[in-house]
Amino acid sequence: MGDHDPETRATISQVRFSPLGQQFAEPDEIFNELRALVRSGDFTLGQVVAEFEKMFAAAIGAKHAIGVGSGTDALKIPLKALGIGPGDEVLTAANTFYASVGAIVEVGARPTFVDCDDSFCLDVDQLEAAITPKTKALMPIHLTGNVADMPRVMEIAKRHGLPVVEDGCQSLLGERDGHKVGSWGVATAFSMHPLKIINVWGDAGIVVTNDDKMDKKVRLLRNHGLKSRDEMEIFGYNSRLDSVQAVVGKWILQQAPDIVDKRAQAAEYYDQGLTGIPGIRIPPRQDATRNVYLLYMVFANDRDALLKHCLERGIEAKVHYPIPLYQQNALAPFGYKAGDFPATDRHSRDCVSFPVDQHLSRAEQDYVIETVRAFYRG
Repeated sequence: MGDHDPETRATISQVRFSPLGQQFAEPDEIFNELRALVRSGDFTLGQVVAEFEKMFAAAIGAKHAIGVGSGTDALKIPLKALGIGPGDEVLTAANTFYASVGAIVEVGARPTFVDCDDSFCLDVDQLEAAITPKTKALMPIHLTGNVADMPRVMEIAKRHGLPVVEDGCQSLLGERDGHKVGSWGVATAFSMHPLKIINVWGDAGIVVTNDDKMDKKVRLLRNHGLKSRDEMEIFGYNSRLDSVQAVVGKWILQQAPDIVDKRAQAAEYYDQGLTGIPGIRIPPRQDATRNVYLLYMVFANDRDALLKHCLERGIEAKVHYPIPLYQQNALAPFGYKAGDFPATDRHSRDCVSFPVDQHLSRAEQDYVIETVRAFYRG
């Protein structure tokens, strides 16, 4: 590594967090397909959406993929398809992003939390004890690009007769024991928001499932419950994947294997460079998982001061998430209080995220590593 090279350090003025400017720097191929789409007028649930769904299902190894309006809808609609509603509880992780819980609340159910561990996924050792007679589904979160311990989750779910809806929004192509995220639950949600592994030009989501009944129900629910143009079978939503976004999705999905490989390589380089720096602790790395590193997070002593130090030197480091979800004002009616989930609380105090993506250069990573080392040298 060139982290002691003053010339390298001098040439780096900013290490940005988002790679979008580089990811779509040459969009001519996309624009050509969009021009063809405009000429066709095939804007709603047309051929290009079906093509993208088929591509996505093949990428995951799933039987069905159904495009919807957002990653949040990709969680909400399977819960609705399972008949979950008022009076029901859905078990999920306490350290997740707002949308995971928003989907549960949107169908009228109560989110019941389980603490995480240092993998950033839910602590399966605590899962079974949290199940009550009101529990109607489990929603493990594959946070940061890591993969929850799904074999154990599925064992517990089977023992209690509970369906599992995976939140795979942060872990496209993540794997455990050779099985991809999306291969365990009755349905799995993925997001294509601009901050995800692959993204479109706005909001979009996709549900994958190997269950024919779930596939049929999700397709009805995403499009007003319409069985055909003239037949409404159930009440549903307006949550169709736009044809425009499907064009972008087709283009970027082909690059997904290369994207996640390069993210993993960048994360390994950080691990090597940051290991041994006093004040930094690398999360445990699990041989059984393929972590796709949507986020690269480490534990840091004096985290807030380190964050300030990095920002002042042009490194767009971030904190995910400074206020634990269960302590947000919106969740006050559920009666949780500070200290209920100690690991989640500790992560909110100690974790910092550094830029990690397929366009990050080794010189930029060296600059991050040296900046962190310099902070702890004082």
